[in-house]
Amino acid sequence: MTPQKITLLALDVDGVMTDGQVVYGNSGEEIKAFNIKDGLGIKLLQKAGVEVAIITGRTSAVVERRAGELGITCIVQGREDKRTVLLELMAERELEAEQVAYMGDDLPDLAAIVIAGLGACPSDAAKPVRDAADWISTVKGGHGAVRELAEMLLQYKGDWDNIVAGYDA
Repeated sequence: MTPQKITLLALDVDGVMTDGQVVYGNSGEEIKAFNIKDGLGIKLLQKAGVEVAIITGRTSAVVERRAGELGITCIVQGREDKRTVLLELMAERELEAEQVAYMGDDLPDLAAIVIAGLGACPSDAAKPVRDAADWISTVKGGHGAVRELAEMLLQYKGDWDNIVAGYDA
């Protein structure tokens, strides 16, 4: 595990960027709650030169909207074969595994977690995912797990203190 080399972070959505609940309104619209601290963590990673991508098995306009708000341009929806998608992204960017982190929470994420140089998961991930992960958040998905991962990566890269100092000024 070499967090300082990470240049691509791929994220699952449900159970990672959200708490995993899918809520439908009376008109059938899908409602998801995203953690605002995760969003800032993503933006800070992007400022530090880490590309953030979304790979999700479901397809949702809400995910597209949130990705747009965060400036995430690589969104792959409706793909359960997350390992294959991650390998495709790595090949397109000519990245080695040690340059890639993946955060997921359940069995469809397992193969991607295993091939990433840094496999990560929220604290409430499925046991096989926790067992395979290199890094486990202290919090549940949708409750700041992505932010915690972002801070860890930024600390390893030596950027975190400067980021905090910029807000302290």
